[in-house]
Amino acid sequence: MTIFENNSCYSLKYYNHSPEIIANGNYMDRYLMHALHIPTFRLFQEGHPLRNASAIFALTTLFYFIGAELRLVHELSLFWPLNGVIAGVFARYVWLNKLHYYAVSYVAMLGYDAITTEWGWVSVVINLSNMVFIVIVAQLVIRDKRLGKNKYEPISALRLFNYCLIAALLCAILGAVGSVGIDRLSFWPLVADWFSEQFSTGVLIVPCMLTLGIPGAVKRFRPEQLMPVAALIISVLASVIIGGAGSLAFPLPALIWCAVRYTPQVTCLLTFITGAVEIVLVANSIINIAVASPLSAPQMFSARLGIATMAICPIMVSVSVAAINSLMKQVSLRADFDFLTQVYSRSGLYEALKRQEYPRSQHITVMLLDIDFFKSINDNFGHECGDLVLSVFAQRIQRIVGDRGLVARMGGEEFVVVVPSTHPEEGMLLAENIRKAVAQQPFIWNQQNIYSTVSIGLGNGSIGAHSLTDVFNKLMVEADECLYRSKKEGRNRTSARHTGSAVFTESDLA
Repeated sequence: MTIFENNSCYSLKYYNHSPEIIANGNYMDRYLMHALHIPTFRLFQEGHPLRNASAIFALTTLFYFIGAELRLVHELSLFWPLNGVIAGVFARYVWLNKLHYYAVSYVAMLGYDAITTEWGWVSVVINLSNMVFIVIVAQLVIRDKRLGKNKYEPISALRLFNYCLIAALLCAILGAVGSVGIDRLSFWPLVADWFSEQFSTGVLIVPCMLTLGIPGAVKRFRPEQLMPVAALIISVLASVIIGGAGSLAFPLPALIWCAVRYTPQVTCLLTFITGAVEIVLVANSIINIAVASPLSAPQMFSARLGIATMAICPIMVSVSVAAINSLMKQVSLRADFDFLTQVYSRSGLYEALKRQEYPRSQHITVMLLDIDFFKSINDNFGHECGDLVLSVFAQRIQRIVGDRGLVARMGGEEFVVVVPSTHPEEGMLLAENIRKAVAQQPFIWNQQNIYSTVSIGLGNGSIGAHSLTDVFNKLMVEADECLYRSKKEGRNRTSARHTGSAVFTESDLA
């Protein structure tokens, strides 16, 4: 998710619960994910025209072959995946939308027909109709991207439904003109057959192509996660056993369950597989929607449109759930992180402490830091300068602490650091590193160097039988007392209570 602060765009990436600013605006990784990382592979790469052209040629040939093998009813294919796949490729990779890449796909279609059929010039018209569908869908989706349409808006799925409808209609008219000579059907039945096939496959495949990707990480598998898929398989089997026109809608509740439980990518893939299987089963009368009468062309037309219409429902639910999840992440991020400094907020720190797992013998150091005379910075240079000082100060602490501990802004100019340590002196040394770094590095404002210092109070203790949050609360009281002592004794110093109530200060470490 993206954070907007002072008209600048940031995103947070989590490593061992420590945020760091990522300048390229990528989405936030899921923190605390126990995952196995998989290296990514890209079929298409910008700036590699030969590789891209070869990939387009290979994909076109492969899916042309698949569609040709599905010519089960008559000369035209029952299920034609090519157009949806290639349209999805061009829509997904905007930089592929060049005339020579479209030409490569068209030549691959003509070449396949030249080798496997005797259509001759008819092939030119038929494959041109395929290109009409591909170009229209790709250009309309790219137009949405350029207009900044949100991919998580439910209306975006409906727009894609409409784009496939328009492209399928124009494709069907041109395709019917070319296929009159190779098919026994007359023009208008051909238009209906061609339209229903292009529309249904487009609605099933294009969303899948736009969301499909190799995951960067695989989460730990839990058997109960497969329950929606099991329900989907059972519903398809019920369609086969029961039959009738209504059987086509049997998988819909299971698909909606998948939409609620899975990501849009998985939902689109399952919807595509389910729709394709239903179309093939209906065409072979395994799902008997005709009941007493044999399957007719109008019934196949109706079945295809019904499956396509059904497919849009789980996709719309899925993008709606994705939008809600995105909003929840933003709300969680606002609660857990301080926008200005990009470190944990008070509430976010407590949530992070609940997730930490330390042995009972682990020693903990809590540092309470307060920027000295911060009010004078606001009074003399303005609140905008004060905000810069807070932000840079937090970043310096984060760099010094790194992955060893947690950094949070408790409010105003007061910050806290929680780190595991082996003994109190280790925490004192880390605190002194922070104090010296702040004192030695000025803040730059309007080409002016602003020097500032920080007072630090430390609390030290072991977790023992208590929870980490309880130990933190106790050590915060101790750190607050030591911070008060640092301020009272002249500021720009680090104080800690040792056994016997001794105080370690800057002079003790000199």
